Amino acid sequence: MSAAPEYRVWALPGIPEVRPGDDLAKIIAGAALGEGLPGLADGDVLVVTSKILSKAEGRILAAEDREAAIDAETVRLVARRGTLRVVENRLGLVMAAAGVDASNTRAGTVLLLPEDPDASARRIREGLREALGVDVGVVVTDTAGRPWRKGVTDFAIGAAGVRVADDLRGGVDAYGNPLVATVVATVDELAAAGDLVKGKAGGLPVAVVRGLPHVVTDDADEEGACWLVRPAVDDMFRLGTSEAVKEAVSLRRTVREFTDDPVDPGAVRRAVAAAVTAPAPHHTTPWRFVLLESEESRTRLLDAMRDAWIADLRADGLSEDRIARRVRRGDVLRKAPYLAVPCLVTDGAHAYPDARRAAAEREMFVVAAGAAVQNFLVTLASERLGSAWVSSTMFCPEVVREVLALPEGWDPMGAVAIGRPAASPPARPARDAEPFVTVR
Repeated sequence: MSAAPEYRVWALPGIPEVRPGDDLAKIIAGAALGEGLPGLADGDVLVVTSKILSKAEGRILAAEDREAAIDAETVRLVARRGTLRVVENRLGLVMAAAGVDASNTRAGTVLLLPEDPDASARRIREGLREALGVDVGVVVTDTAGRPWRKGVTDFAIGAAGVRVADDLRGGVDAYGNPLVATVVATVDELAAAGDLVKGKAGGLPVAVVRGLPHVVTDDADEEGACWLVRPAVDDMFRLGTSEAVKEAVSLRRTVREFTDDPVDPGAVRRAVAAAVTAPAPHHTTPWRFVLLESEESRTRLLDAMRDAWIADLRADGLSEDRIARRVRRGDVLRKAPYLAVPCLVTDGAHAYPDARRAAAEREMFVVAAGAAVQNFLVTLASERLGSAWVSSTMFCPEVVREVLALPEGWDPMGAVAIGRPAASPPARPARDAEPFVTVR
């Protein structure tokens, strides 16, 4: 019968106050040889708090520079609540205040994270091999909160000589079920184990984990803890709620060139669900969305609209050449793999005997339709779908109703071309809101 798996973890006493320029490998080696300690052995893992690396590397600033330091370390705002900022820092880590910390440092100073924690871990590992002749793994840690969970925990921001993750994909569990998504963040589990004995205020910045030699590696190509930073394209929780809304609004651009990729009908329906939360007069629901999911339905509608448009242009006296150019410019709807036709239904409108109030009543409903379409477009953008809202159906409502077999009271409010953008749109120029504001 094989022995049950086990490991030991202990804090390493005797680490003095670290100052800029100190050789941490020598300091740790000296502490490991302290009286009554088991020393270090091949296969051990050292779990080292990043604070002492920051001090040794001179990553110390005066406290009055804290906000400026956070700004300098920030590459992207993730969420802001009052004065608290959760940001992505230059290391790609998402943390409160970019990891700029005022704890475990002299009053009046703050600590920045090491510039390259993986390189810092390699230097400690190489220094310990030179000083003690041992091959150990090194994990550099910091503390952060986690989405959906109260409290903080230590996690790895740097690593050397340690298998960063255990990729179990392609294997099976104890019941023979295939593992398709399981990648264990080994260095994060080591970081948390070390923190249980180091603590946050005990002056014990280094822990030793023994009994897990299989996680220690001499593979020169082993990636550091930076491998665990999730790429933006795979990050489903990249922003806080209010920030996500702002980004979705900024992503909402008119797209006129689409790929041939099919559009997920579920994504469009989620956009409709957002659209129908728009404000509307008299507690009505004056919106309908006709979704043209088949190529046949799109072609039939667009052909009929083109014929009606050509007839109108001929009635305006335009030459055939000018008509052809106009029609070509309107081909954005044909380029899209999916169309939606938002319609306005005013059966809940109040009847007024005079034209002035009747016109104002209809305008209220048209405004509500615009609000719904804006919700629709913004939600499509959040689904990474491009769109173009084109007014053409408004010029031939009878044709649209006939081709799509819609009730007489449904007024088409343009058409929305939907698809995956063929290219990233150019950056939106900054627009100052003040010229659009009047204060009384």
